[in-house]
Amino acid sequence: MLSKILSYNILSAIDTLSISKLNEIHLRVDKPIIVMYEGKNYYLCQSGITTNKNDAIYSTKNDLQYTLKNASDNSLYAVNNQIVSGYLTIKGGIRIGICGEIVRDQDKIISIKNISSLNIRIPHIVKNCSLPVYNFVVRNGKCQNTLIISPPGCGKTTFLRDIITQICMHEQAINLLVADERCEIAGYSEGVDYLDIGEYCDVYMNCTKAYAFDNGIRSMRPDVIACDELNLDTDVDCLNRALTCGVKVIATIHANSIDDLKQKTQFRNLINNNMFDTYIVLSDRCGVGTIECVYDKHFALISVGGR
Repeated sequence: MLSKILSYNILSAIDTLSISKLNEIHLRVDKPIIVMYEGKNYYLCQSGITTNKNDAIYSTKNDLQYTLKNASDNSLYAVNNQIVSGYLTIKGGIRIGICGEIVRDQDKIISIKNISSLNIRIPHIVKNCSLPVYNFVVRNGKCQNTLIISPPGCGKTTFLRDIITQICMHEQAINLLVADERCEIAGYSEGVDYLDIGEYCDVYMNCTKAYAFDNGIRSMRPDVIACDELNLDTDVDCLNRALTCGVKVIATIHANSIDDLKQKTQFRNLINNNMFDTYIVLSDRCGVGTIECVYDKHFALISVGGR
């Protein structure tokens, strides 16, 4: 998919790299191109990557316009709702973060113009990455309410994707519903399925979590709902409804640590009521997706590094 959205000079350099190790491509107008490769930042150069800024390839305004034009299938208007949210998701689950001048109509954001930065995030499949802590998520054939915690870019979605796949493979008695709000979990790319969802899994794509939770619980009778990147300003109510009506939830959230999570005031009610049974903390300390710790509902440490 990168071949369809990157200008030739950038693509020719990217083609020298292993895509399986490429995490992000950061384009800024008239600035050096930064790539995250194997979890570390480098400059992009004609021969691949470098730490020498003098050898870096610079991106231009035309490069950014070319990428957005092709990512939107030549219709930015058709994807404006996504752009207003600050990102654009394309086939393969690739998310393009967008930064520029916000256009407002009174208090409403209606568009972003004069785009100055794009951050292209490339998803990956890391098979079996969740297995070291699988038994903390599924116990005796039953899912636990599980929250996966990490800073941005530390493998939450990759981990979630794998835990869903493992459940589908091994727990046929569990009906699983995936609320794939940004089309990044299940994927929908050119015959490539990011999820082997199996016959016991249903997927809502490109909708709000509230829609997926409310309609899914009412019509699909899931035992478990899985979703990515909880937004504490908008998602707590639907999460609370699911948890209080007996549907288990596996979700991810941005936080640096358990202590950081506890400081989030919108989440305090869920914490105080022990809504989640298991908390899994990820980092990039030993590479993206490093399993740091597992905590129980009372925040007692029950595992370090998945052991």
